[in-house]
Amino acid sequence: MKDSNMYDVVWPCGKSTVSGAKLAKRLDTLEGKVVAELWDWVFKGDIMFEAFEKELLKRFPGIKFISWREFGEIHGGHEKEVLASLPAKFKELGVDAVICGVGC
Repeated sequence: MKDSNMYDVVWPCGKSTVSGAKLAKRLDTLEGKVVAELWDWVFKGDIMFEAFEKELLKRFPGIKFISWREFGEIHGGHEKEVLASLPAKFKELGVDAVICGVGC
């Protein structure tokens, strides 16, 4: 018989079967870099990216932004095509970094 203050505990997550991927080298600075903006068009990204640009321009002279409008919606009916096109677009546009806005 169990003590009335004792409970069985079950871990709700299964054993992980995916190993971590190697992360890309981080940039030392965003000064003079090209930053792409990606958004799923779900929650106020249009407002947030405007705020990010304003603040980052103060901190990193010469930073250049490529608007989320350039890339299309990364969630929705055409997401597979949009996501598949990103590596080539990033290369074509000289993208150094990405800010990805995903809302709920």
